[in-house]
Amino acid sequence: MTDFTEPHILIVDDARDIREPLGQYLRKQGFRTRLAANAGEARAALEEATFSLVVLDVMMPGEDGLSLCRWLVAQGGPPVILLTAMADETDRIVGLELGADDYLVKPFNPRELLARIRAVLRRAPPAPATVTLERKRFSDWTHDPAARTLHHSDGQVVELTSGENRLLTVLLDRPREVLSRATLLDLTAGREAKAYDRAIDNQISRLRRKIEVDPQHPALLVTDWGGGYALAADVEDVS
Repeated sequence: MTDFTEPHILIVDDARDIREPLGQYLRKQGFRTRLAANAGEARAALEEATFSLVVLDVMMPGEDGLSLCRWLVAQGGPPVILLTAMADETDRIVGLELGADDYLVKPFNPRELLARIRAVLRRAPPAPATVTLERKRFSDWTHDPAARTLHHSDGQVVELTSGENRLLTVLLDRPREVLSRATLLDLTAGREAKAYDRAIDNQISRLRRKIEVDPQHPALLVTDWGGGYALAADVEDVS
């Protein structure tokens, strides 16, 4: 049985001979891993699961690692360790300026990457205090913030990203109250304090795809055209 308390690492690298052995090595060291060959696969993975950290190659065909790193930071995503080529000093500098947490030059020793992953995870700040451990029920869903999951009455289980988890917790604490984007940013921002207003819109959109019967016509996460969002449902604590 999978231990969901283990750190979950997303490895994004177009080189199969790097990502697959690295995934195997990290699994042997006690991590859960998921592999992505490009930015598109990485984005899909980030919408489907919660990750503790992303190991991200800079040089990839299509959307490169720096672009994906910029997006991750703007979304308030997990910490990022960049993998860069020896000659790409500019990429390393730009990556750190974008908000990457560390970098490693290829070729590298997997033990060194392991040490850097553990160091980044140790210094990552805890989630903001707005996230409680209390489970709450709304409509047909039960939210478990500790596990970052939603449980539907039909048995379906949906994983949330850390950003989605915090945002939903804030909305569940204030049912039927319209909260502006600025307020939601203030209440949810931890390491991602530099996130843009658009980050809230994106997280709301992803949450709608996960919980609404018709995401195009939401009944639970509704928009106030004055500039905010509200949870349009009654909420009860689950003991």
